[in-house]
Amino acid sequence: MKKIVLFIFITISINTFSQKTDFWDNVQFGGGFTLGFGNNQTTIGISPSAIYNFENGFALGAGLGYLYSEINDFSTTAYSTSILSLYQTNFNVQFSGELEYYFAKQQIQGSNSFNSNFPALHLGVAYNQGRFAVGIRYDVLYDENKSVFASPISPVVRFYF
Repeated sequence: MKKIVLFIFITISINTFSQKTDFWDNVQFGGGFTLGFGNNQTTIGISPSAIYNFENGFALGAGLGYLYSEINDFSTTAYSTSILSLYQTNFNVQFSGELEYYFAKQQIQGSNSFNSNFPALHLGVAYNQGRFAVGIRYDVLYDENKSVFASPISPVVRFYF
């Protein structure tokens, strides 16, 4: 049985690497960003990612994220890792699914900090024009007792080169 599995694996590997397309021609780098300023409020975030574009409109990738938010005396710092999937339609609409895992630290000035970890599964839709997309997404795993976000709904601003 092991020999059969090994044979199949080697055959698929040879077939995959013997194709004429170059892997790096289908890879794009980019990501998203978050900026928000208001009355005693600041939010700054960046989420770089890389995706691989398949020929049928699908793309799959991975990313990292950083978010800092301060409201009055309350601050939050969050790091995340993500797996991203995109589907581009022929009429400039892009559907997305992103599984993220957050590692957050929250603190009220002058007191102890509180650490939390939580998953998020964002399903979204965006208008895509070339390398730039803007839209909205919804976290289907949102738990107000664990999440550092006020709402399961968030905007999407994404770009790839």
